[in-house]
Amino acid sequence: MAISISVVLLLLILAVFFMRNGSLKVSHALVCMLLGFYLASTSMAPTIHNGFSATADLVSGLRP
Repeated sequence: MAISISVVLLLLILAVFFMRNGSLKVSHALVCMLLGFYLASTSMAPTIHNGFSATADLVSGLRP
């Protein structure tokens, strides 16, 4: 568990750096993809999923 959290933090820092740099390349996209896979295997995954589900429900309930 401690190793996966360390990898998640490292990949998160790399993803933020790449996004702020403004040049998201294929290698950067792969780092972001790995971050997603590592986040899915942590204990934060249900919280993230519930947050996205709640946001999607809120947006789908809006009427223009």
